[in-house]
Amino acid sequence: MPSKEPDPELAQATPAAEPAETPAAVAAPASPAGGALPPEPQPPAAAPERGEPKPEPPSCPLHLAVEDVNDNSVSLTWKAPEQAGSTGLDGYLVECCRDGTEDWEAANKELFLSVRYTIRNLTPGDRLQIRVKAVNAGGMSVPAVLEQPVVIREILEHPKIRVPRHLRQTYIRPVGEAVNLLIPFQGQPRPQVSWSKDGQPLDPKRVTVRNGDRDTIFFIRKAERSDSGQYQLSVKIDRLEDKATIDIRVIEQPGPPENLKLVDVWGFNVALEWSPPKDNGNAALKGYTVQKSDRKSGQWFTVVEHCPRLSCTVSDLIIGNSYSFRVFSENACGHSAVAAVTTELAHIPKPEIVYQPEKYLGRDFSEAPKFTQPLADRSTTRGYNTQLFCCVRAFPKPKIIWLKNQMEIREDPKYIAVINEGVCSLEIRKPSPFDGGVYTCKAVNPLGEASVDCRLDVKVPQ
Repeated sequence: MPSKEPDPELAQATPAAEPAETPAAVAAPASPAGGALPPEPQPPAAAPERGEPKPEPPSCPLHLAVEDVNDNSVSLTWKAPEQAGSTGLDGYLVECCRDGTEDWEAANKELFLSVRYTIRNLTPGDRLQIRVKAVNAGGMSVPAVLEQPVVIREILEHPKIRVPRHLRQTYIRPVGEAVNLLIPFQGQPRPQVSWSKDGQPLDPKRVTVRNGDRDTIFFIRKAERSDSGQYQLSVKIDRLEDKATIDIRVIEQPGPPENLKLVDVWGFNVALEWSPPKDNGNAALKGYTVQKSDRKSGQWFTVVEHCPRLSCTVSDLIIGNSYSFRVFSENACGHSAVAAVTTELAHIPKPEIVYQPEKYLGRDFSEAPKFTQPLADRSTTRGYNTQLFCCVRAFPKPKIIWLKNQMEIREDPKYIAVINEGVCSLEIRKPSPFDGGVYTCKAVNPLGEASVDCRLDVKVPQ
């Protein structure tokens, strides 16, 4: 590579201890920047007065990197040094040389303060070492050097990974199923593709990778839980690189809940408690499924699904039956293969029913005889049957005695005495004038007696 003419001001600012690294040590008619550095006479630098401290050079520029490369130029970026020196920063000097040589040449004619620079008029196919120095009145800093040489060639398309939408979040697959990922990318010329897992190379016994011009295929025949992790994909062209991270999680059925126990039984209800499973199957639990079994039938029935808590109350149980309970845990892969089963039965007892007769004070209906309807005087014609009526109320049932003119009427076929529901009647069959007189009805019970009278007249037709 042709060398460049140094800038006299830069040569005067360069310490004498570094003649090989200063622009004054490089003499050539042309440079990669496309021009020579013509010498310009400058007055000699004034010597510092005695007793004044010598100015300090700046520190090294930071984070030197290649921003772009094509067939005739290289674009560089970096960050300003942490220390600009006691006199401040005058600018930067960019130098380059062919890989394998030590012929460093200045790429810029004048110092500049921007942290971005493009070296132009380069030859395709060259491999260049590039470094950047910070300059002030105290001299030049230690150079910031690219770690690897830059190949001057045209990059038609920068590398870019096109991650599918379903892979931008955690990709979940069950144990035993295949993992087959197709990830497209772009880049010209063909980029270099590499995979790693958690920063380590892939195990070729577990993972197969096929790289094409426009995509890469990631394949696992039968996924295992150990295949879970973060996989890094890198697509690189020279110093230009794009990266993506694919998070893969392989899950399986969870284990059964722990410590299932019967907490309480009351009425028609049973309270259960349990602990989370030791193994969640490498996935978050969605909940628990609770089932009951009547010991008479032996069949299991689901009573609660997707229970989010570690406890449950089962209601509406049948009185007199005994029940067993079991609980399954659940994640995105399904229910646990086995369930936690209660070790004891829950018996729903029948309540003892004892008849308690109602206690009340009985009413005393005892009453002495009392006539509610008295006898009425009657007048009848001889030969026509007639009846006498009255009503009596009493408890116990009273004895009824009929009297005629204060004489008790005994068993006489002429008289018929009847009592029904407290109505007393006396029928006189074909009365004659002799049957007229005063009739008395007397009611007698243990509590007392009562009587009523009436007069009966028997007329003789003329």
